[in-house]
Amino acid sequence: MIPLPTPFSQIPRYPLLYATPSPIHPLPTLTRTLLQSPYTTPKTTTTTTTNKNKNINTNINITLHLKREDHASPLTSSGNKYRKLEYLIPDILSPVPKYGSLAPGPDHGTLTSPTASPENQQKLPHGYKQNKEVTLVTEGALQSNHTIQVTSIANHLNLPRPVIILHKATGGGYVQVPDKSLFERTGNVQVAKLLGADVRVLDSATVSTSTPTSPNKEEDQDGVHSILTTLQSENKHPYWIPSGASLHPLGGLGYARCAFEIAYQETQPQPQPQPQPGSTAPNLGRIDYIFVACGSGSTHGGLIAGLKLLEKQEAQAHSSEATAHRPSRKVIGVLTSPTRPRSYHENRVLQFARQAGRLIGIEDVEREITMEDVHVDERFAGTAYGEVDDATGDMVRLMAREEAVLLDPVYTGKVARGMVHWVREGEVGRDWVARGGGEGDGVGVNVLMVHTGGQSAMSAYADVV
Repeated sequence: MIPLPTPFSQIPRYPLLYATPSPIHPLPTLTRTLLQSPYTTPKTTTTTTTNKNKNINTNINITLHLKREDHASPLTSSGNKYRKLEYLIPDILSPVPKYGSLAPGPDHGTLTSPTASPENQQKLPHGYKQNKEVTLVTEGALQSNHTIQVTSIANHLNLPRPVIILHKATGGGYVQVPDKSLFERTGNVQVAKLLGADVRVLDSATVSTSTPTSPNKEEDQDGVHSILTTLQSENKHPYWIPSGASLHPLGGLGYARCAFEIAYQETQPQPQPQPQPGSTAPNLGRIDYIFVACGSGSTHGGLIAGLKLLEKQEAQAHSSEATAHRPSRKVIGVLTSPTRPRSYHENRVLQFARQAGRLIGIEDVEREITMEDVHVDERFAGTAYGEVDDATGDMVRLMAREEAVLLDPVYTGKVARGMVHWVREGEVGRDWVARGGGEGDGVGVNVLMVHTGGQSAMSAYADVV
């Protein structure tokens, strides 16, 4: 049980994840590789050099770790969306959903705490008259991971066949691959059909960003609103989940909770590959930097909100002197698409962080969560969303061969590039010292990358990775 403060702990959540936290494990080979100069990428065997080891110069011991959200749930293609969807399900199954439904119902405007409504006082699966007639509808790019996870929860909850809308022209993957027919029928498209989704492929190039609850009729250039109104006329009770669940008012709660989960894991003994008899495994220690994909934005925003509440709670509890003098934990969102400018994503992440912050009990979010908390790195986004550049392909191969960890080319391959760059080029060390961290303090700096899943799309990229 992850300890959460009130009112956060009172927000209804339907468990989709394992009862234990998703694993955090070290990346020892990659950590050692980053302390060597030069080093070799596995694809080209060309050497990447730096003038000097910038981390040794700052005398900071940096250790890399991976949080396995791809191992978080027993459902199909585990990844970060299940954590978000846990907080949507109580509304989905409510007899009168507050969000996502096109039918007349409660206020779709300013969001208040879900615990304020009497029907939300009890947590699922007990205490609810479940709405078994609702049809989940969502959208994404052709190789969307999110649509797979939405389809899985529809099956898990015994809901009618969900409708997933895939936009063929969204992202560079479809444009880049030589065999487009293969891209249209393998990877996540194949998985969606195996799960029984009603797959509708559109030629439109963008997913909806219009409103938190349903696409705007006046902006229905991609045909999504027409699909929803048709389902409504057929009495199928569509429930709209925006792409990535980010624009849903509850979309940031899952990763606000994840922040508390990470903090809990910091204090737990870490499993050792070859434990000595009678020895005690060391604790993980505090995570200082978290690298995560910044796509639709609520994973990043939720982490910011959760960490802000967590560190406020830690300060009130009078943490140890060593911890108190360490800089605050820093979340770095690695942008995975160059389609929109960094400022657009920064504003979205700030919006999602504040939205989640209000719900979990941060009273003055405008003052406590500011743009200074939002760090988006656009240098690794590549040429297009879903398009695999050489450096990202190299990183996917490097992680597979050095750590036996499979990344995906759309999100985690780019995040790993960002994390490696920050460590190898001394950016973590310089940032740590600039924010008041000590050099050579014997504690070191723990860097964590969140693995958000996505490997089920790999077969669609067989010609480019």
